[in-house]
Amino acid sequence: MDREALRQHVLEHSVRRGEFTLKSGQRSTWFLDTKQTACRPEGILLVANAALPLLPAEATAIGGLTMGADPVAFGIAAVAATRGRPLRSFSVRKEAKDHGVTGRLAGALEPGDKVVITEDTVTRGSSIMEAVDAVQAFGAEPVAILVIVDRGGTCGELAAARGIPFLPLLTAEDLGFGYGT
Repeated sequence: MDREALRQHVLEHSVRRGEFTLKSGQRSTWFLDTKQTACRPEGILLVANAALPLLPAEATAIGGLTMGADPVAFGIAAVAATRGRPLRSFSVRKEAKDHGVTGRLAGALEPGDKVVITEDTVTRGSSIMEAVDAVQAFGAEPVAILVIVDRGGTCGELAAARGIPFLPLLTAEDLGFGYGT
């Protein structure tokens, strides 16, 4: 039920049709602005309701590359807290900060944490693997990768090669599109 409601929300608020150039340079007739779901109160509740039952019990933190991961991680952590499940949240900066609290990580991540790496939408998986690398370099352990939508169909293989379970809430096919289109 939650997953179907999430699918409908994404279709209504996050899918755009037209002519688009994706980050990869590939052309597409559809675009996902999944922040339109993650940044709406009813949308992030749908995301959290679908995600929380999937998260490994040992997970202690959730986060990923800023900006796509931020509303997903912060929203899921907030909803989890209302249900008695403590999950600290964090962001991985695109570049290391050289002043104040330096480095790529911002937020409540601690060395030794068991981490869910998240993102709103993943196409190729290279950005989310960058977050995996940053979290591992910090001394925390990725225990799952969770995305709202797997657009490209290749991230699962990258995650499997690293021994990390891949948990897409929805796929391009769930939305009526083929992978790589």
